[in-house]
Amino acid sequence: MTGGVTRAEYCVVACAEAWRGDGEILAAPMGAVPRIGARLAKRTFAPGLMLTDGEAMIVSGDPEVGDPEVVEGWLPYRAHLALVTGGRRHVMMGASQLDRHGNQNISCVGDWKRPKRQLLGVRGAPVNTLNNPTSYWVPRHSRRVFVERVDMVCGVGHDRAAAAGPAATRFHDLRCVVTDLAVLDFATPDRTLRVRSLHPGVTAEAVREATGFPLDIADDVPSTREPTPAELRLIREVIDPEGTREREVPS
Repeated sequence: MTGGVTRAEYCVVACAEAWRGDGEILAAPMGAVPRIGARLAKRTFAPGLMLTDGEAMIVSGDPEVGDPEVVEGWLPYRAHLALVTGGRRHVMMGASQLDRHGNQNISCVGDWKRPKRQLLGVRGAPVNTLNNPTSYWVPRHSRRVFVERVDMVCGVGHDRAAAAGPAATRFHDLRCVVTDLAVLDFATPDRTLRVRSLHPGVTAEAVREATGFPLDIADDVPSTREPTPAELRLIREVIDPEGTREREVPS
């Protein structure tokens, strides 16, 4: 990896960038790498970002990754729901399946009446995608995840939101998809996925090969930005000294 930076560390920085410019909003990262990314963003370019322990407190640290927790406020469940429905949260969810329009499945694989595999369930994905800025984290970019058509829609994509009308599109805001190979977004005329940047060492052909539908990749697509020395120190010594990021995205 360039300058000793690991693939996981590029992913951390890419996840952190998802919250750039959000201001005082609750970050809701799901997964080790997004969690580290949110904490990196707060310690550097997004000091107003709010973080939660996932239960009832607003915190500035994360004991799960060795970062000392400091309680900054109280966030009971009713207040959390108000944040969700009011759009004051930017969630980075996982995806068992994701199509080109941004429809996400975390519920089942196969026919929902008789699925081959039961997954997490729909959970809050529809409300998240229709009321909050939403990004996705995929630690294994593959054709099993990036599919032509999801088996069940949990998170709502651009095509389905548009079909449902203004009530669905008013606050619908899919930001980006970070994977172990690239950063993708929906900045195309038809609001479908394209590659925004490739992680160093990854080719456009490798990403196309790992995607189950045609993917827009410009000839001059840039590389994902490298963490600064200060960011690397924070990642390695302060936020994640235990190296949990490397277990989610092995070098």
